[in-house]
Amino acid sequence: MLRSMYSGISGMRNFQTKLDVIGNNISNVNTSGFKKGRVTFKDLVSQQLSGASNPTNNRGGTNPIQIGLGVTMATVDTVHTQGSLQTTGRALDLGVSGDGFFIVNDGNLSYYTRAGNFYLDRQGTLVTANGLKVQGYQANANGNGINPNEYGELKIQAGNVIPPKPTTEVSYKGNLNATLPIGATPPERVHIQHKVIDSLGRLHDLRVQFERAADGVWNYLVQRFDSSVTPPSSPWVGLNSAVNGTLNFDTNGALITAGFPDPPEILALSPAELGNNVEPIMIPLSIDMFKGLTQFEGTSTADVDEINGNFEGFLESFNISQTGEINGVYTNGDVRILGQIAMATFNNTGGLTKSGDNLYQASNNSGIPNIGFAGQGRGVIAGSTLEMSNVDLSEEFTEMIVAQRGFQANTRIITTSDEILQELVNLKR
Repeated sequence: MLRSMYSGISGMRNFQTKLDVIGNNISNVNTSGFKKGRVTFKDLVSQQLSGASNPTNNRGGTNPIQIGLGVTMATVDTVHTQGSLQTTGRALDLGVSGDGFFIVNDGNLSYYTRAGNFYLDRQGTLVTANGLKVQGYQANANGNGINPNEYGELKIQAGNVIPPKPTTEVSYKGNLNATLPIGATPPERVHIQHKVIDSLGRLHDLRVQFERAADGVWNYLVQRFDSSVTPPSSPWVGLNSAVNGTLNFDTNGALITAGFPDPPEILALSPAELGNNVEPIMIPLSIDMFKGLTQFEGTSTADVDEINGNFEGFLESFNISQTGEINGVYTNGDVRILGQIAMATFNNTGGLTKSGDNLYQASNNSGIPNIGFAGQGRGVIAGSTLEMSNVDLSEEFTEMIVAQRGFQANTRIITTSDEILQELVNLKR
């Protein structure tokens, strides 16, 4: 009789805990990155009235006789299922599709979160709403890749400047018309004109000319272009700062060899032409410069394929890719990597400890964080979105009804046990 009363009390206590968890879930139904909780129960130890017996020749075995002593809480789980992604249109709102957590630091303490509503402080540091610094990998000096050994806070600084970089590489592609006349006066030439950049970021014109010298053989001339100077006639008479050589094509129209001057460099503009304290523009010559050229019958389509160098540019805008790369767009047209957001996964995400503010900490049972890039065994980052709470209101209200009825049923156990005790007391009368 008294056992039933204490069983009812344990049931009421644990259904109250279940209602507490359900209430917390419902209150966080609109919390970005929130993961709902779930309560599971287990029965308490049973009082054994008699044990099991072995079967004999005359009688079979008997089962144990036990009376349960109530219920207790087994676990309060954090359910890390995917929440829906809501588009916000804000560049610094990031959602995670798949497994993984953003890493944020408060001094030497590391926290993990699925809430990707980030901000920039006055120094351009990427932070959470509470000022914790988002962690990631730094870009290399050229902004064309990530240095995996440089890990720490990330910065997106307005007005960041790319210094000018002189042109050092150029390559050409397209067709040279194999039917152009040989040795005509004046010769028919194919012209390419483009810009090159000096060490101060100034633009200069460069002209490349091709002249058919024999079957499968073309002369080329690379020179400074000055519209006030009459182009040279055959034989080649270069303008100031010019170099020339030959290109040889096979019977299929493919480039096989190229001849170069010694030393093999294009001195596009000399220091005297550029002014004081300016490095000369020097572009090493190689067959790779012309490897994109062909010689077929038809229209000449030779043009620039690739060229490096840039003039000064200021950070104008940025975007974040699925792998967490922060790409800065500059006023000179360059796109450079500013850094890459790091992500962490755990062997046991259910073992993480909630720390408030949408943050988790590693625990003894979560395992150590496996830190790396998004998309490499981790979820991908969805830009301009936020992950919503994974709380399902219909499920929570259903569980609330179950918990409420369970609580009521346990109160009936207590009231019934009380009535029986009252009857026992009244036996004295």
